[in-house]
Amino acid sequence: MADTEASVAAGCLEKLKGYVKTRKGTILAAEILISFIILICYAASLYGGYSAVAICEMVFAIIFFVVFMMEMDKSIQVVNWVWSDLIRAAIGAALYLITSLICVIGGAGDGARIAGGVFGLLAGILFAYDAYTIFLVIKSTRQHTAAPTDDRV
Repeated sequence: MADTEASVAAGCLEKLKGYVKTRKGTILAAEILISFIILICYAASLYGGYSAVAICEMVFAIIFFVVFMMEMDKSIQVVNWVWSDLIRAAIGAALYLITSLICVIGGAGDGARIAGGVFGLLAGILFAYDAYTIFLVIKSTRQHTAAPTDDRV
């Protein structure tokens, strides 16, 4: 019993190590890490309400990380995972950029809020890059077929 649990854990750890080495895995791991750093900064600031964006984006990034790492996207066909990931990354980029600009501009006297805002700007750029790479994947997988031009039927 203990051997099977250890082998399952070792297999999961190997999948984790292998997935983090891919470009998508590295981006998602960086999104989780920077969201956690932003969460700590906003929690230490005087205005903790901005931490909701960091919490939501970190949870969504963890969900997509696990789904892609365990290759559940191939077995769960109900959800279009690529488009869902694109929407997640685009909304995350917009939310981080908006809230970070608010925190950096209005955060005078609150160093943790300004630090969270600066990290949030970096996160906004990271999420935008993720959305861009997903868009390139969607664009490359679309099949473009030419319309027939001859008049014969």
